[in-house]
Amino acid sequence: MKNETVLNPRFQAFDSFVRSIPDTFDREGLTIYKQRNEIKVFEVAGIAINVKRYKKPHLLNRIAYTFFRPSKAERSYHYAFRLQELNIDTPEPVACILIKKNGLLHLSYYVSRQAPYKHTMYEFGRGSIAGREFILQAFAGYTARLHEAGIYHRDYSPGNILFGHEKEEVRFCLVDINRMRFGPVSVGKGCAAFARLWGPEPMFRLLAEYYAKARGVAVEPCVRRTLYCRRRFWNASLRRGNLPFDWDGPPA
Repeated sequence: MKNETVLNPRFQAFDSFVRSIPDTFDREGLTIYKQRNEIKVFEVAGIAINVKRYKKPHLLNRIAYTFFRPSKAERSYHYAFRLQELNIDTPEPVACILIKKNGLLHLSYYVSRQAPYKHTMYEFGRGSIAGREFILQAFAGYTARLHEAGIYHRDYSPGNILFGHEKEEVRFCLVDINRMRFGPVSVGKGCAAFARLWGPEPMFRLLAEYYAKARGVAVEPCVRRTLYCRRRFWNASLRRGNLPFDWDGPPA
């Protein structure tokens, strides 16, 4: 096995911890997510550190990630710096670790500071949106700002959008950022980005309305596009049997 580690110079004091991760990950840290990938939180010098271990890729991707394109961990690490340069909040990158076996990528880890936000957009999957419209308005404006800055998160799903708020001031943070695209984002493509979210139809109508106004375009075409993409995404998920594990039916 060969380990390759890229460490953020701001975290030189964490070098020994980062290099120990492949040996200690299975027996230390607090697991906060475990499905295909596993995420653990460690406390290092009083700082909460998030470590994501990606599932071992299949052979074709092992070859691709070794020779032709960056791995998910590498993309997450480099995209985090790019988002920060564009003043978009994402957990501060600490390191990425690549484990190679027989010359091919075997496992990879992305290390970052733990985000301080306690809320995710999952909270809109059930219940009324009454009294929370200000969060949706802020979120639509935030999404418009992302897109006008040429940032498109290709997995804009509820768990990847964190937020916190004091009274009516809302702040957002992006995670799971290995699937990003940078470049012009049309309004139509921007409306499609909402499709993976959970929530009732009135929520999507509000999001589309606020998003259209934030981008200075007509509201009704944006609403139609948003609802169409939402139906198409969830119908396709139903056909594949690829719904979230705790979802009891398509969104209302």
